[in-house]
Amino acid sequence: MVEFGYTLMCEQAGPEALVRDAARAERSGFAFEVISDHFTPWLTEQGHSPNAWSVLGAVSQVTERVPLMTYVTCPTMRYHPAVIAQQAATMGLLTGGRFWLGLGAGENLNEHVVGRGWPPANVRHEMLSEAVDVIAALFTGEYVNYVGEHFRVDSAKLWDVPQAPPPIGIAVSGVQSATLAAENADFLVAVEPVGDLIDQFDRESGKPAAPKVGQLPISFDHDEGAAVTRAHEQFRWFGNGWKVNAELPGPAGFAGASQFVREEDVSESIPCGDDVDAVLDAVRPYAEAGFTHLAFVQIGGDHQDGFLDWSEKTLLPALQDAFG
Repeated sequence: MVEFGYTLMCEQAGPEALVRDAARAERSGFAFEVISDHFTPWLTEQGHSPNAWSVLGAVSQVTERVPLMTYVTCPTMRYHPAVIAQQAATMGLLTGGRFWLGLGAGENLNEHVVGRGWPPANVRHEMLSEAVDVIAALFTGEYVNYVGEHFRVDSAKLWDVPQAPPPIGIAVSGVQSATLAAENADFLVAVEPVGDLIDQFDRESGKPAAPKVGQLPISFDHDEGAAVTRAHEQFRWFGNGWKVNAELPGPAGFAGASQFVREEDVSESIPCGDDVDAVLDAVRPYAEAGFTHLAFVQIGGDHQDGFLDWSEKTLLPALQDAFG
């Protein structure tokens, strides 16, 4: 069984629209909602990037049922892990326990803005591991002192913590990050349906029942040509792969890296139009790989209403029949 969620993509919509769409997505029947945490959009054409945590606070007050999750936030450079712990604990209280904390090693795109440079992947994973230790310790509500290679915490205490701390998930893209997740996370996050990574996480963590949360972009439109054009305009960077996407420093870099990507290349990898069977075909590899949760990204900040209406009437019932 797979549960299907909705993505609040901060790179393509302003804060007011995101809050409105979150409420509508819950009414439409989505089982959970995730939010991206960016300082900068991938491409200039996307045109937005409000603060995800401010948006989450507002979303917590216009939703009642759906779990909310960061997909994902980086607790190492732009944010100190003690700050993330406080934000996540507050969200746990505001949502009545509906908040899940998704963490990742970050992208240069967002983290370079604080002027600390961009370390190699192995160092980023070391930093993430220490950050999770700090966050988990602060979730206890006790005073925390911590001295690591990358972080120091001096006599820190969270004064408002939920009775049950938010579960922590870690994004994986390869063997090293899968081991990190197995050692530190309550659930796994990934954007590609790679079953080997899920098998590794299950084996090394000893938590085969832990949630596995994926994400799938689609470009819904009754005009297939318009859907393809929009997907190419705003999501042509997606095919670069995460090893590339983690390293590029800004929208100009992503524009350059994707300048030779054609519309047909995008339409081959992202379902475009209103063909439900095409979406089911795209979902199937995630189900077969062992994902328990899959969040859709509807491409185009101004094209959410039609997608949510179609999802409620057509897509979600079809997904329930196929994967429920």
